[in-house]
Amino acid sequence: MAIEVNGKTIATTDNGYLENYADWDEDVARKLAEIEGIELTDKHWDVIKYLREEYINNAQNQPMERVVLKDMGKLWGSKPTSKDLYTLFPLAPTKQGTKIAGLPAVMRKGGY
Repeated sequence: MAIEVNGKTIATTDNGYLENYADWDEDVARKLAEIEGIELTDKHWDVIKYLREEYINNAQNQPMERVVLKDMGKLWGSKPTSKDLYTLFPLAPTKQGTKIAGLPAVMRKGGY
């Protein structure tokens, strides 16, 4: 499969994840979010950039939800709840957020 962004064809897996995370940019994120039915806000971008930073700069770490909550709380100055993250990414913050961040699918217990 593939998506078209700014005249470029970008390869995706059958599940809609980018085949190469280096193909990602903010326009690609907007397209992936559109496909997912999500309108990106500043809080979405915070999570997306955090997930990319963790993956790229921390040995391909894909943090679990509770770690994302803790780190977003530090960034936002108030502790978010799981419900807050699911409001941003209804199909699971680490799953849907990772997809929009252009990262590989999370492959750990719990069906992620």
